[in-house]
Amino acid sequence: MSIDPCPSSTPVPERGIVVFDATEFKAAYPAFATVADALLEADFGIATIFLNNSCCSIVQDANLRQQLLYMLTAHIAQLLQGANGAAPSGIVGRVDKAQEGSVSVSAGYASVMSMSAAYFTQTPYGAMFWQATAAFRSFRYIAPPANACIGPFPGNFGPYPRGGGGCC
Repeated sequence: MSIDPCPSSTPVPERGIVVFDATEFKAAYPAFATVADALLEADFGIATIFLNNSCCSIVQDANLRQQLLYMLTAHIAQLLQGANGAAPSGIVGRVDKAQEGSVSVSAGYASVMSMSAAYFTQTPYGAMFWQATAAFRSFRYIAPPANACIGPFPGNFGPYPRGGGGCC
């Protein structure tokens, strides 16, 4: 086993907006090689509803955001278009009961997880996305400004963030 040393300085995240590339997507997710590029691009558009694809996204590094958006695009493509040339199953939720004689299938969301988690865990791609974004779904503390400019005007020392910034 070899270990690469950490860089002496933290790399600056790549900023920007992810542009969908169907060829690149199909190389990373070959199960969707038979899906039309236009449909995959539409699925990517839907993915950007779930994960903001702008410079103001919670995922600041565009390279990481691309990976997450592609996972999400694969999840949506499997739900809407199917994978490996097969039609989508049409089942909403995870299969929880199956019977062979007279063929019977029952599906539902798991009761021990949130509705969001249940939605994403319908496909392996959605489950990967859900796990990969756990850090972005937790509480984030934003500290008050360091220069202590608080209140809508000089002399108002009310608690942050009640004030409008005021004059310093």
